[in-house]
Amino acid sequence: MTTNPAAISDQLYAAVDLGSNSFHLVIVRVVSGSVQIIGKVKQKVRLAAGLNDDFILSQESMERGWTCLESFAERLQDVPLSNIKIVATATLRLAKNADVFIAKAEKILRHKLEVISGEEEAKQIYLGVAYTSANQGNSLVIDIGGASTEIIIGNDMTPINLVSLDMGCVTFMERYFNEGELSESNFTRAIKEAKSLLAPVVSDFITFDWQQCLGASGTPQAITEILVSRGISDSIRLDYLHKLKEECIQFNHIDSLRIDGLAESRRPIFPSGLAILIALFEQLNIEEMQISGGALREGLIYGMLEDTQVNNRRQQTLLNIASRFHIDIEQGKRVLDVAMSLYQQFCASSELCNIDAHTVLEAACLLHETGLHIEYKQHHLHGAYILSHVPLIGYTKLQKQCIRELVKGHRQEINAQQFVSYHESMQPLLEALQRILRIACLLSIRRKNNLLPTISLSVKEDNWQLTFPKNWLKEHPLIDAELANEKWLQHKAGWKLEILSA
Repeated sequence: MTTNPAAISDQLYAAVDLGSNSFHLVIVRVVSGSVQIIGKVKQKVRLAAGLNDDFILSQESMERGWTCLESFAERLQDVPLSNIKIVATATLRLAKNADVFIAKAEKILRHKLEVISGEEEAKQIYLGVAYTSANQGNSLVIDIGGASTEIIIGNDMTPINLVSLDMGCVTFMERYFNEGELSESNFTRAIKEAKSLLAPVVSDFITFDWQQCLGASGTPQAITEILVSRGISDSIRLDYLHKLKEECIQFNHIDSLRIDGLAESRRPIFPSGLAILIALFEQLNIEEMQISGGALREGLIYGMLEDTQVNNRRQQTLLNIASRFHIDIEQGKRVLDVAMSLYQQFCASSELCNIDAHTVLEAACLLHETGLHIEYKQHHLHGAYILSHVPLIGYTKLQKQCIRELVKGHRQEINAQQFVSYHESMQPLLEALQRILRIACLLSIRRKNNLLPTISLSVKEDNWQLTFPKNWLKEHPLIDAELANEKWLQHKAGWKLEILSA
């Protein structure tokens, strides 16, 4: 069977982001409306480090950039010119000799390069975040770049208010940590300056209510990797940031800075990015921040895909995974119906419920049989493994982790310590979602519609009561036996489950 190479190349799209710290290239392939990343290249160029006080780029920094673009150029040869978007950001906005760099860069890439405004950069960042991390309600999005920081508040795919500020982890490194000294005074100076730059725009953002705060790559991603290395599954919180600042100071100098989970390439600019993030948290009253799945380059890609449906991104993701791993989606819907009925009853007697919980439970119900693609006996473990390695477009990193954990624990023995790595405020809700999913799965064991009666759930802390119509369980001994076994398993985990008949 032969394939037309032109037909394949027409499905390829590429975005190049010439940032102040790193240059990025992403190549995607569009298949049946689904966007698949087939190539990613990231190189630390630190263009902003070559910008002097007169805003002139050094020859050395430009040479680093051109060398990087030569490797990008070869990858771009396979992508139609009309499907390529190349943009540059803060450093080339500021540099007085940017034309020198751009002229040679365009010759290397054989493509037009666009230096976008700070506002356009913020807009594209928001679109990339919004597409890859779908949300309900308002979202605050923050991207700390090498020479600029973008702050955006938006709703779904629409940015409402945005700003680009001239502060970044590379420029602040040069300005406040230029001797490599990690001291309380250096951090104080950097945080004070960041707050000063934020001051004129703070009121424009804190007047909005937002349901979630999302960080786009860079410093937030580095902090999340540090938390993961320490066994902490949580959002970024201000107390974590202050603890990391104190750790940095204890090392005295950037050359000595060694923190588990911190990539070597990020180490020199980590303290400056951390200082900016602390200022953002304190000025904007941010309680917690999650990591988004995308940023500027993803925004550029999806901006080119005008015919790609961006609505219902989570639904598309779930359907794609169901198709790829041959999941019985009808069974998933049966489990979902039961789980949502129990969840609503649980929420009636609990203040723990939130939008994230509903989102996570829905996905776990529909994807709980993912592991059957491999085999039955340990399919909950196989499913968790698969969901750790496939993209879940439309979900934040923390939501993905929670979905995976629920799938992992939806059957067999209960690990009472499964959620200890999560923030203490999240643990009771995750345990409740796990119990709901387990009960919904066993109640749907017959894989038949219209089988179950009305079931009432009563919750008092860890004591749960399930009440069935009179004689129903006697008429369905299989489910009765499964419930008895589940009652025992939950008892061993320290939870109380009572099965009653009306």
